Amino acid sequence: MNFPKEVNVQLGSKHLDFQKEELKYVNSAKEYLTPSHKTEGLLKKALKKAMVNKVSLGEAFGKLQLFLELAGAYTKGEYRNVSTSTILSVLGAIIYFISPLDVVPDFLVGIGILDDVAVIGFTLKKISGELDDFKLWQKNNSMMKSPQD
Repeated sequence: MNFPKEVNVQLGSKHLDFQKEELKYVNSAKEYLTPSHKTEGLLKKALKKAMVNKVSLGEAFGKLQLFLELAGAYTKGEYRNVSTSTILSVLGAIIYFISPLDVVPDFLVGIGILDDVAVIGFTLKKISGELDDFKLWQKNNSMMKSPQD
């Protein structure tokens, strides 16, 4: 599955303006910047929905998992080498993903997840550099936690 390269995409009869949608959800994301039961609940809910829709998400599944890991590490204070705008974009994409009534409602079997995938792709392209830094941090961090031979 290819991620969108443009800011606007037509999904069936629906028009998805990524920047407009992002602003809507990024404002909601601000309340999830600190560790709380609410943030933990958001991440668990998103992971559960991702697991149920793993096949439909295709390659976006792995990217969404990375978003969840970044959001979790950030809110726990484990990883802070990311801009506030990036973490808000990630949290906004996660909130959009779990929202059942977004541009293409999730109850529309077969197509309800397409807008979610498009938003994940848009966010990925926007923050790819910082996401690469996070992946490197994860790799280095996991190597440091590995048991010695």
